[in-house]
Amino acid sequence: MCGILGVVATTPVNQLLYDGLQVLQHRGQDAAGIATAEAGRFHMHKGSGLVRDVFRTRNMRDLVGNWGIAHCRYPTAGSATNSAEAQPFYVNSPFGLMLAHNGNLTNADQLKQDMFLQDLRHMNTNSDSEVLLNVLAHELQVASQNRYQVDPETIFKAVAGVHRRVRGAYAVVAMIAGYGLLAFRDPYGIRPLVVGRNETPQGNEYLVSSESVAIDTLGFKILRDVEPGEAILIDVHGRFQSRQCAERTLHAPCMFEYVYLARPDSLMDGISVYEARVKMGEFLAEKIRTTLPHLEIDAVIPIPDSSRHAAMELASQLNKPYREGFVKNRYIGRTFIMPGQSTRRKSVRQKLNAIAQEFRGKNVLLVDDSIVRGTTSREIIMMAREAGARKVYFASASPPVRHANVYGIDMPTRGELIAAFRNDEEIRREIGADALIYQDLDALKTAVRAVNPAITQFETSCFDGQYITGDVTPAYLENVETARIKSAKPAQDEDGGQLDLNLVA
Repeated sequence: MCGILGVVATTPVNQLLYDGLQVLQHRGQDAAGIATAEAGRFHMHKGSGLVRDVFRTRNMRDLVGNWGIAHCRYPTAGSATNSAEAQPFYVNSPFGLMLAHNGNLTNADQLKQDMFLQDLRHMNTNSDSEVLLNVLAHELQVASQNRYQVDPETIFKAVAGVHRRVRGAYAVVAMIAGYGLLAFRDPYGIRPLVVGRNETPQGNEYLVSSESVAIDTLGFKILRDVEPGEAILIDVHGRFQSRQCAERTLHAPCMFEYVYLARPDSLMDGISVYEARVKMGEFLAEKIRTTLPHLEIDAVIPIPDSSRHAAMELASQLNKPYREGFVKNRYIGRTFIMPGQSTRRKSVRQKLNAIAQEFRGKNVLLVDDSIVRGTTSREIIMMAREAGARKVYFASASPPVRHANVYGIDMPTRGELIAAFRNDEEIRREIGADALIYQDLDALKTAVRAVNPAITQFETSCFDGQYITGDVTPAYLENVETARIKSAKPAQDEDGGQLDLNLVA
């Protein structure tokens, strides 16, 4: 899960890109970067940390130009926190290219080998995004027939070549020196990508973003989602072109985007995240009503923030009081993303504090969006009991997370998942709840599909172990798990350094 932005405007874009990254900060708190272009020269600044910490006024002054891309990162699939792997990435052969990527390539190791042995390209980092950049660069060279001239036909052919070679999930924004902004999405549409437009007296401006919330807040109007397998090309003069570049496509967006990752005010693939979460609460209430009617619930309390809308609807459907029982410290990062179990346990207490008056002497139903490792759930239930709750029931708006996610979400090993080798009763005992209720997968799919019936399939591998790209083998999952254990993701890179580059394209 990362946040990406691409902008072609009629005025300087440095502030637009910075503001957009702030809006997408929830998608990655590990590193951030911005690249702009002016007069054949790329300008870039990137580093480890939050957007507000990476960029200073002096950095922003150097990011000149009317078009550019931006990225906020969190590490995935065993990768280490390292400022050298902050995005965007750059290559200058055969054309000056900058690229930022959200997702995870499942055949990155094979592609690296091909790059070295066949394409004669060398990787400087362990990032699959750098692999993707070099694949795109090579395909551009092939499509141009070594003439080193770029045009729309060449670019679209190159993206088609990328789709033929690359496997996994990827949403991409890239800058092609002297030409413009390229954005494309994998043939399954796993990771989101939305495009917006702003009409000005000087001409149309375009913005591509992981979520529509960035388009809204920056004053653009949503144009549409980038389709699975589609490429969008916007030249430096604001001319917009698009083409389907994949031979076969299947629209299957990641379900976890709607459960947890995206902001509730976003609209992705025609689905309002807010409405989807409300529907999750409705279906979860029905399950409680039919399977656990004996529960004596005095109050329904959400675990802030992403479960709030589901909890409100659940309380309404069950005709139970809705209460805010936890106060959230908004200056602590998401515990789901934080490295290390000990760091996670400590951060839960720093992040949430119980309001004792809402728990004392009551039977409370706590509602969360999901249970991943179980660490947070266990700590929160303990907090509720310490605040005086008589009984603590726990409900998850999504099904048990039993399998690794290899498409860009940081849950790569089954050993870390509380539900991987336990049944519901064992999980209930492990987290210390008096009752545990999970959403059914079919109900979850129905709930989200109700918001946009045109989406008939979803990527749900973390719940059911069915990997939609068809290339994820047990051996691959074992390799990912081994890599994660070896990396043991340090909380901070060695020197916390930041990179400032001015690159001649």
